[in-house]
Amino acid sequence: MRPFLPVILTALCLAGCGGKKEQKPRPVPLVEVAPIARATFADRVEAVGTALANEQVVLSAPVTERVETVNFRDGGFVRQGQVVATMAVAQERAELAAAQAQARQAQQQLDRIQALKTRGFATAASLDQQVALANAAKAAADQSRAAIGDRIIRAPFSGWLSLRTISAGAIVPAGTAIATVSDISRIKLDFTVPETQLSMIREGMPIAAKSAAWPDRPFNGTIATIDPVIDPATRAVRVRAILPNPDHALKPGMLLTVAISARQRQSLSLPELAVVGDGDERFVFVLEDRTVKRVKVDTGIRQDGRVEITGGVKPGQKIVTEGVVKLTDGATVRLAGDKPAKGAKGDRPRGGAPKAGG
Repeated sequence: MRPFLPVILTALCLAGCGGKKEQKPRPVPLVEVAPIARATFADRVEAVGTALANEQVVLSAPVTERVETVNFRDGGFVRQGQVVATMAVAQERAELAAAQAQARQAQQQLDRIQALKTRGFATAASLDQQVALANAAKAAADQSRAAIGDRIIRAPFSGWLSLRTISAGAIVPAGTAIATVSDISRIKLDFTVPETQLSMIREGMPIAAKSAAWPDRPFNGTIATIDPVIDPATRAVRVRAILPNPDHALKPGMLLTVAISARQRQSLSLPELAVVGDGDERFVFVLEDRTVKRVKVDTGIRQDGRVEITGGVKPGQKIVTEGVVKLTDGATVRLAGDKPAKGAKGDRPRGGAPKAGG
């Protein structure tokens, strides 16, 4: 095998020489930086609420009676005091006429007895008795008038009526719903807020609500009332807001999402991609000359693609905002406009850093 030894050694030498490749210098990362600045942040309270009419009432039949007239159309508008429906009152009118006749007769008899009493021909007892009879006759007439008034159903306030469910001529039992009147010139929005967020809201605060029916339209209003009692079962408090509704776009019963901005403040902020997460800790890369330093920061809330910075850096410091995924502590970087190092190929800054947690 000795004749093959030089061949093997030659092959090994060639393989060793060929395995050594020239290592190219690693390109200097290209990054973008921006000075850390202040922005407005606000804690948000979010909830889901139900829309209610400003005023709403169900007009019902006071007695079992025949419906005589229906004076509204489906979904029509009525003014306060307008007659919505009437029920048969023939019997009550007859009773009123009889009561009025008795009242007139009792009054005439009272006048005669008073005249006789003045001349001394009537006793005080007979006068008192006739006064009582006259008053009873007047009360009977008033009762008949009230019975007639109860059978004329009027709108207690201006509003929009529900769809008709009865017709003239139908005999309806007492308590039957005839129409629902709703004042929707403004909407009461009821929602609940957890007990832990109660300190963040107060009466008079503005709110913004959205409905699935109008996804691109916010409805603005204000908190009108906060229930003084917390529900012990849910540990939440009921809140009522008032929303103007001049075009009647909102309807009672709608489900709306509510957003309340509370505790507005000016804080340092950075784009989300500028903040790197490492477990529970957050870091940014601060530019010092052309070297970056990895600095731990304290973060607050995230809002509109930015992160609130509550500690770790100072206003005005330049922070790497693009290209952080390629960086390590102490790495040399170059900025747009810098001349690339000789023989090095430039690269474009890339984002993609893990999003910061709040």
